[in-house]
Amino acid sequence: MTATVDNLPLEGRFEGVEHHFPLRVYFEDTDLSGVVYHANYLRYMERARSAMLRAAGIDQRAVFEAGEGVYAIRDLAIRFAAPARLDDTLTVVSRLVTLRAAAVVIHQQVMRGTLVLTQATVEAAFVTPSGRPRRQPSDWMATFERLLSQGE
Repeated sequence: MTATVDNLPLEGRFEGVEHHFPLRVYFEDTDLSGVVYHANYLRYMERARSAMLRAAGIDQRAVFEAGEGVYAIRDLAIRFAAPARLDDTLTVVSRLVTLRAAAVVIHQQVMRGTLVLTQATVEAAFVTPSGRPRRQPSDWMATFERLLSQGE
């Protein structure tokens, strides 16, 4: 079942192992023709990933403020299929697909209803404040492992 934006809380929610994040296209998101500017899909996906982690109980801010590390995008593959337009209601569907000691891979789709407009696979590496790869916190790993096992 694909949720509509109208019945999702502000931060989205998990439906099984998928996180559904609602948003609306505003004038500032579009180019002169009223179509969403391509770089804004990355912003939508970033917001959705952050909301997904928060909804899973992962406190990125606390770990960052403790000096342990932060996520940095290591790899991104994106495919555009159809445009979003001014005032569309969209849902970003995010799903964890791979877990490694120092990274996660998340698949994301930006959808209008059941139509996939854009999809991407994003690898986020956990790095120290100086930028070196580091193992993710153990409680985060347990959360990710639980999400992956629910999807099997």
